[in-house]
Amino acid sequence: MKPLKPDSQNKIILPAEFLQRRHLDPQTDFWLNEREGDLILHPRLPDVHKLYIEATTSCNLSCQTCIRHSWTDPNAHMDNKTFQSILNSLDDLPLLDRVVFTSFGEPLVHAGLLDMIAGIRARGLGVTLGSNGLLLNEKNIRELVRLGVDNIIVSIDGGKPETYEGVRGTQLSRVLENIRLMNRIKQELGVVYPVLGIEFVAMRSNQDELQDLIQLASQLNAARLVVSHVLPYSREMEEEKLYGYGLREGFKTGSWPVHSDAWMRWGVIELPRMHWGAERRCRFVQDRSIVVGWDGGISPCYALSHSYQYFAIDGIAKQVERYVLGNVRETPLAEIWMSEEYTRFRSDVRVFHFPSCPDCDLRETCDLRASNQGCWGLNPSCADCLWAQDIVRCP
Repeated sequence: MKPLKPDSQNKIILPAEFLQRRHLDPQTDFWLNEREGDLILHPRLPDVHKLYIEATTSCNLSCQTCIRHSWTDPNAHMDNKTFQSILNSLDDLPLLDRVVFTSFGEPLVHAGLLDMIAGIRARGLGVTLGSNGLLLNEKNIRELVRLGVDNIIVSIDGGKPETYEGVRGTQLSRVLENIRLMNRIKQELGVVYPVLGIEFVAMRSNQDELQDLIQLASQLNAARLVVSHVLPYSREMEEEKLYGYGLREGFKTGSWPVHSDAWMRWGVIELPRMHWGAERRCRFVQDRSIVVGWDGGISPCYALSHSYQYFAIDGIAKQVERYVLGNVRETPLAEIWMSEEYTRFRSDVRVFHFPSCPDCDLRETCDLRASNQGCWGLNPSCADCLWAQDIVRCP
């Protein structure tokens, strides 16, 4: 490519071959940014692929692992006006292919959740539902099958009844009965969807039961087992964490046969990293995801979708403040996504242009970390993010 030179009006024309290679329309708008002396062009593209919707912050459980114990947010449901604003924005997101109904609350607590899913499925989009499984009764299961929900992720944090009850405060048998009911209904109707996944939050008190979960996944015909570490919101929960600075022995992996119609495939277990590492990668940004809170507020990820306290990998207490880039009740999703602030934030996260605070010699005396700020002036700071380390994981 030849050097680019401004014309007499200080305009720079991007070469046609460059635009073609990047699949960019010649009329594409760009944001101009600077980073350490370099000039960067950010195309304004509505290229959202995945949409997370927080239908509610309420839950029918009070799990000891839940970050809800660390916040003061209201127990509230997304109202119809907010959801209609989301639906009205979808036509401007041509690459969107999946909507995930999950959050730190229980989506099925929302009386209008099935209507929300119907509205999304009417647009031909794939739907994933994250649930604790207690409200998967026959009526809800049959409706989820009818609507064509293709993935259900159920949280099970113990392979033994007493362990599960200690974490979740309810009986494991209730959840297993509901899952088995779902499998019977699918068999009765001759369908393979929704595909079942299981999420397991690993701690010192339940780590020995991961193999039990693998066996349970096989018995329940689950296609995935997603393992995450706990996000500690208290000193007591920090004592439960299994990860740390140095290299640690990983979890044992495994697979199991999954029967799908006339076919059989192998279930997979997705394991988290066990230690702090040099590689930092945000799945939310890489997957081009956007999170809509119950009140319509737009955040770039789960980690910044609420205000709460947690303890960083070196034990520093951090107060995270919710990062809102706009509200869908006021501005369409595409416009928020393509805004200058949001576009630049994603660019910084993609190259992870943040300091590595846990590796800094001043980490124990730095007061910026306590409020989730960074010394490079790029705030909120993702420097300590356990999601970006693949230590804490989401479906």
